[in-house]
Parts: sequence; structure tokens; C-alpha cells
Amino acid sequence: QVQLVESGGGSVQAGGSLRLSCAASGYTYRRGCMGWFRQAPGKGREGVASIYTGSSTTYVADSVKGRFTISQDNAKNTLYLQMNSLRPEDTAMYYCAAAPSCWYLVTRERDFNYWGQGTPVTVSS
Repeated sequence: QVQLVESGGGSVQAGGSLRLSCAASGYTYRRGCMGWFRQAPGKGREGVASIYTGSSTTYVADSVKGRFTISQDNAKNTLYLQMNSLRPEDTAMYYCAAAPSCWYLVTRERDFNYWGQGTPVTVSS
């Protein structure tokens, strides 16, 4: 079965960096899309970044553009989110998601049908 396991979350001061990882298993990673979403306390789930795994075409939300980078290691079936210049408003639970059947890059929550458990990120001022 499809399984996504996030890691790398933690607490960091504003201006610091973290790298999140998502280990994927149970399907052919190289076909489809992967994405990162986040949910802050009391708020809805927000799309952060996504990638078309076969071509490495990427999307990054305007709110994090220039600070966050999505990447992958296809040999390891692992997705990454490098987060630099972190701000308190980046505090959230970060989720990895998969859309194995996509044929082009997708970015919306409704496009993804598999989800990890999440890893928490806390940024203090």
C-alpha cells in the first residue's frame, strides 16, 4: 500500500532553516506528482509546493517563493522541502502528499489522494 512518512520537523528561531523529508513507498514513485502542504493552528490546509516526479517540474506558492525549495531523490523515492529564512507565520503541521496518477503538475489539495501523518514546524520570533 502507499505509505508516506515525513521527518525533519522541529523548532527553530526566525531566520533559521530546516529540511523536511518524505519517504514514499508502495507505488511507482517516478510516475505522478508529490506535494507539500501545511496547516497552521486554527486554519485550513495550504499548498506549499509540488513536483512532477518524472520531469522534476516544480511549483512553489507565492508565500514561500524564494525561501522554500522542493526537490527529490528518485533513486531513494524521497521528497524534500528545504526551508530557509523561516518566519513565525511558517509555523504549521507540514504534510507530504502523493498523486500517483497525475499526467501533469498539479497543485491543489483535491488533486492529491495519499497523505502522510505530518511533521510539526515551529518558528519562534
